[in-house]
Amino acid sequence: MNDILLKIKDLHASAGDKEILRGVNLEIGRGEIHAVMGPNGAGKSTLSSVLTGKPEYTVTQGSIEFMGQDLLAMKPEERAWAGIFMSFQYPIEIPGVSITNFMKTAINSKRKAQGIEPMKAADFLRLMKEKMALVQMKPEFAKREVNVGFSGGEKKRNEIFQMAMLDPTLAILDETDSGLDVDALKIVADGVKALHSPEKSAIIITHYQKLLEYVRPDVVHVLKAGRIVATGGYEIVDKIENEGFEQF
Repeated sequence: MNDILLKIKDLHASAGDKEILRGVNLEIGRGEIHAVMGPNGAGKSTLSSVLTGKPEYTVTQGSIEFMGQDLLAMKPEERAWAGIFMSFQYPIEIPGVSITNFMKTAINSKRKAQGIEPMKAADFLRLMKEKMALVQMKPEFAKREVNVGFSGGEKKRNEIFQMAMLDPTLAILDETDSGLDVDALKIVADGVKALHSPEKSAIIITHYQKLLEYVRPDVVHVLKAGRIVATGGYEIVDKIENEGFEQF
């Protein structure tokens, strides 16, 4: 049995006066890749938002432990420094900020929180070159403004690059496959697999089977009406493909 990295117990969460999560229970061990599938409005993106600390959502009941710490007591930036990364369904544009400067700030902010000296310029550039090659990103992208003028596939590739640079303990991919063609999907999948290790885990939140065909998660959950209603292996993905979510 792997060490438990993330433990969610009886999690209830609301947006305004609307309850969305209605008692989620979930455990993720170190080195495991979990997929969370479900229909629109099931609460999938709410779950990822609660994990990263988005202020629009209020936890009304339950607990979340990350590496033995009370995640709900941590600010969003503290969660990132502790090793949680989320790839968004719709990555935002940041005009006036180059990808190089954005990543340098992010990495050195994390290092400062951990009591480590800022990364030397030569080491940073070497790391950037290595990780850009990993996700098949052209070197000239380093000078571009974050996501400005990027296609959908380029935005997702940039997020996988950011994930590679920050080397998170828990990566959350929130419908990162939405709207991608097959080539871009494969780059996302290859990036996830390349970054996976016995110490690092991932949650892939998706409607679709295609990304999961490439990544092959260890555990698959079905989230419906704010609760996890089924958990199992890859056979659940095949069931959903054949019969939809109505069967759960």
